[in-house]
Amino acid sequence: MHKLSKTKLKSRVKKKTNPVLVETLQEAIKHPAWKPVAALISGSTRKYASKNLFEIDKETKTGDTVIVIGKVLSKGELTKKVKIAALSISQKAQEKLKPSKSEAVSILEEINKNPKAEGVKILR
Repeated sequence: MHKLSKTKLKSRVKKKTNPVLVETLQEAIKHPAWKPVAALISGSTRKYASKNLFEIDKETKTGDTVIVIGKVLSKGELTKKVKIAALSISQKAQEKLKPSKSEAVSILEEINKNPKAEGVKILR
């Protein structure tokens, strides 16, 4: 993906109608480390990904912080303790996170807790 300027990102924010998404984008633009995430969120919703728990389990290590640009679905099991930040997460997937002691948060919460995006892995 090519890099987008701050101006271009701000113009894309104006096209979004979901207030939570707009707030997330505005926070991501403020922090340079979150710019790649802002570029993905500001793009077309057709490019958002749905990730199942088994896919997340396969692509992560214990203790990772994972960003899912899209929705987390419940197919499969999560065997490791990971922190998942996503635009949305299904109810069933949230229930399946409890046995592995994993945590699910919104991307906005993760930006506020970790402004330097340390240890963050983006799954597409």
